[in-house]
Amino acid sequence: MVVSARRHQHARLPRRRSGHTTSVTIGAELFCLTANQRDDGSLGEVFIHWGKHGTSAAGLVNSYAVALSVGLQHHVPLGELIRPGLDQFFVPNGHTDDPEIPRVRSAVDYIARRLAIDWLPHAERAELGVYTLTERVHRASTWITACELAARRSAPPAPRGGWR
Repeated sequence: MVVSARRHQHARLPRRRSGHTTSVTIGAELFCLTANQRDDGSLGEVFIHWGKHGTSAAGLVNSYAVALSVGLQHHVPLGELIRPGLDQFFVPNGHTDDPEIPRVRSAVDYIARRLAIDWLPHAERAELGVYTLTERVHRASTWITACELAARRSAPPAPRGGWR
């Protein structure tokens, strides 16, 4: 019996692509994240550069970028690709120089959040719990306002009249 196997089709990117590179410092480490897009404007591939070429750290982030890119070529939704990287905790971590993402738990956490902010619509990011600093401040102020209103409604009325 002969079974014919059909190879999974993956999206080929054009020879010349558009994209952008974001550099960020996490702790004392500099990372460069390059994201290239397909002709339709969606994310097509990812490159990550960190540290000296040939080191373990550089190899690991390069492998993560390759895994993301292969998933994208096979039409895996970006949200599903980055979900496991969110909140991963290891060094380097802490403060960044990215005003939209001021603190991260790891380089992979930063990469997942940066890709989500740059390439996913707000509704999908909200499902993943990824917000920019501005969005988090807005959500917090809305929550504080709601709590203040609830407190006013449940507070006993102020006494009328003054002290005698």
